[in-house]
Amino acid sequence: MMTTDRMTRSKTPPSARLPIKKGGKFIPALCNILGTLILIAVIATSLPLALPRMFGYEIYNVVSGSMAPAIPVGSVIYVKEIPPEDIVPGDIIAFRSEGAVVTHRVEKVLYFEGNYITKGDANEMEDFTRVSYSDLIGIVKLHFPELGRLMAIYSSPIAKLYLLCLACCGVMFNILASRIRASQAEKFRLQLARYEMLRAAKRDAETDGIRK
Repeated sequence: MMTTDRMTRSKTPPSARLPIKKGGKFIPALCNILGTLILIAVIATSLPLALPRMFGYEIYNVVSGSMAPAIPVGSVIYVKEIPPEDIVPGDIIAFRSEGAVVTHRVEKVLYFEGNYITKGDANEMEDFTRVSYSDLIGIVKLHFPELGRLMAIYSSPIAKLYLLCLACCGVMFNILASRIRASQAEKFRLQLARYEMLRAAKRDAETDGIRK
């Protein structure tokens, strides 16, 4: 009887042990990190062009050197609407001229006529055409060199498609991580149920051995 009791109280057999898979959290964590980094990259490169518009700024790409060196070619300017009468000499403004948008510095304000006399910093002469109040877009509040090249790239249809694809990849990586975690949780649940069944069977066997 003692021999039977000792045998039934031996260590749990390997088949009844709950398996623990090493590295099971690495792949979903890696997918989460990749997906998050991709989404952050897309958002970070888009914010300088999208966010200012939410606060009432117009964004333009500088393609000529008439305002160099203050505003070099390839810069992005952020233009804020302002009442025409608030403009003073020395302000850099954006205005419409013959179907284009021009950025020059105000030399004089002709308040009674409702006009500005403007000049590009790199130009020797003042602009021949006066700028009327009605052509004013706004005052240049900020400018960032080289950001205009990024704006030119992002404005193309192919770049927008690439950004959309990258954003979709980021979302898919995060979805994949969630699916992997869900699958691992289901496998663990089944393994735990099997483990509990084997433990119950072991307890029944021990009880039968003691009775004998």
